[in-house]
Amino acid sequence: MSLDPAVRELLDRSPDAPARPLTAVELRAAFAASRPRPGATAPVASVTDHHLPGGLRVRLYLPETSGPVPVFLWIHGGGWTIGSIEENEVASRAVCASAEVAVAAVEYRLAPEDPYPAAPSDCYAVLEWLAAGGAGPSVAPSRIAIGGESAGGNLSTVVSLMARDRGGPPIAAQVLICPVFGHPDDGFASYADFATGYGMTADAMRFFFAQYVPGSWDDPYVLPSRSDDLSGLPPALVLTAEYDVLRDEGEAFARRLSEAGVAVDLHRYAGQIHGFYGLYTDLPASPRSHAEVAGFLRRIFA
Repeated sequence: MSLDPAVRELLDRSPDAPARPLTAVELRAAFAASRPRPGATAPVASVTDHHLPGGLRVRLYLPETSGPVPVFLWIHGGGWTIGSIEENEVASRAVCASAEVAVAAVEYRLAPEDPYPAAPSDCYAVLEWLAAGGAGPSVAPSRIAIGGESAGGNLSTVVSLMARDRGGPPIAAQVLICPVFGHPDDGFASYADFATGYGMTADAMRFFFAQYVPGSWDDPYVLPSRSDDLSGLPPALVLTAEYDVLRDEGEAFARRLSEAGVAVDLHRYAGQIHGFYGLYTDLPASPRSHAEVAGFLRRIFA
């Protein structure tokens, strides 16, 4: 399918790439200044920031419903280097309201100031906090799903691997949206086909890897695709975008999960680019993807 006309319009009005490479600090500032501002948001019962030991912040969204509800641990994207919980306000509220689940969005430490393993360590700490009842009586500590977009999708599976390997808290499901499961040098065709001109670039991914893991990326807790054993992981919903450098690695990983006996729903969003779910929420495909995630969570927790 050709690019969605709304996506083409978005790309046409996007700023040109900078004349020189930016540092991580400059890139964060540029991203914060240029990211789309949230439009209308779904009503929820409450939004509260919790501060865990070590300065870790978790934003908890609660739905308008009584009784302890399941919780969706959400991990934002940004190449482990940029981004924050602020950018996913629309998606987090939409899923909270529609699925009637709590959403716990984690503000993990960013590279290069805090490279691997800081991010997965933070996200795993939030999983343990939720499982211990840290979110309060409105949240069921034994009913946890996890998900994220881009680097957040990567971290969602990393945390799932950690929980499996450590005998940690059970995870009911994982939601993986345009996830990072390969390296730019792995030879996936989508890296060549969409290297420039579609928002996320191949060079940007190389930059992010250099910030996050200065050494080898062959550790399965860096790239789960390096794991020899994917059995025993939670059921997964995997959403990819047709015009995304990360498309092929996400779909290849979904097939590997299925081959390992993990239940997988895989859906490629035709005509879309990286960020269609949580960043570019004015795109027509964005609310459809929120509804798909909410429906998946409702089925998981039924």
